[in-house]
Amino acid sequence: MSTSEHPVIPRRLSLSALLDQKSHFLFGPRQSGKSFLISHSLPDVRVYNLLDAEVFLALSRRPSQLGEEVRATEKRVVIDEIQRLPGLLNEVHRLIEARGIRFLLTGSSARKLRRGGVNLLGGRARVKYLHPFVWPELGSRFDLHRALHAGLLPGIYFSDDADADLAAYAGVYLQEEIAAEGAARNVPAFSRFLRVAALCNARIVNFTNVANDAQVARTTVYEYFDILKDTLLVRELPAWKATRKRKPIMSSKYYFTDTGIARVLQGRTVVPGTPEYGDAVETYVLHELSAWSDYQGPQPLAYWRSTSGFEVDFILGDHTAIEVKAKATVSSDDLKGLRALAEESLLRRYLCVSLEPRPRRIGAIEVLPLRLFLEQLWSGSYA
Repeated sequence: MSTSEHPVIPRRLSLSALLDQKSHFLFGPRQSGKSFLISHSLPDVRVYNLLDAEVFLALSRRPSQLGEEVRATEKRVVIDEIQRLPGLLNEVHRLIEARGIRFLLTGSSARKLRRGGVNLLGGRARVKYLHPFVWPELGSRFDLHRALHAGLLPGIYFSDDADADLAAYAGVYLQEEIAAEGAARNVPAFSRFLRVAALCNARIVNFTNVANDAQVARTTVYEYFDILKDTLLVRELPAWKATRKRKPIMSSKYYFTDTGIARVLQGRTVVPGTPEYGDAVETYVLHELSAWSDYQGPQPLAYWRSTSGFEVDFILGDHTAIEVKAKATVSSDDLKGLRALAEESLLRRYLCVSLEPRPRRIGAIEVLPLRLFLEQLWSGSYA
């Protein structure tokens, strides 16, 4: 199946429901399906696509043209790729105040919008994120191997040549997000860094080593990771610091938003039984947790690692510890981190999400098949 023929998949995020409440910024990685979702769920709403050169030129010359074109009866307006023209937000602000229009302002990066002097609408718009496909959206079409290999970007998950499409995605990212938007002055250096960063996926990053491998200054590495976060290619997972018996490590971990992008940038395949496969499954589970948190109501996500080496992959809210093991048989040795954390009695549940076929319990620890965990997550069992 080619990328242009993939089926229409209903998304968990309702744009109409968002606009019933208030104006919204809607951010999501490139090709996460923002434009597709707008066209299918808001078919009668006026859309300004700032990737259209004619539209961009007209509104950049005279932002007030927006208010002149929107009719008095129109109460919803979409502006796609708003980060390309941050100055337009002054006119958006005026129209929200003067005419009560609800705006959906989409983009793949909030970087330009965070720069000094940009009108962020002073609380008149909330922020929401659109993630790549999640398990309940795909339903019977979900396939773990495909998710790990191709990733979950809507335009690529159903592709008949995911490697080619993912390589093209990386090229477009460098060309349009980095070069065209001026995010990094040295694109070749950023390109080197991008591959090194992918090899650090699901790891605590040693910034000095990354700087050496990418042949850039250490301070530049910090700047480049900020760019990856701002363009939603990478998410930062902070350390959970609540333990007392065992001193926690304070450094963050970094995960690519999409398993397919990480795999292609690494130049690897995902083969069961390898460390890379384990990292990919862990990255996928974080994707589901992050999307669930954004869609259902925010809950903090973190990881825990003690200075003595005990580690748990994810801490959800203040109630659930989750260790991910990409194996069909979980051993006692795989549960050391969860057991160490359980000794402090700080959380309600301790889960080991695995590829085992049936659930079981070992003391305080629940060993759950991945699919059962996803069913429980999206049904609200961890709210």
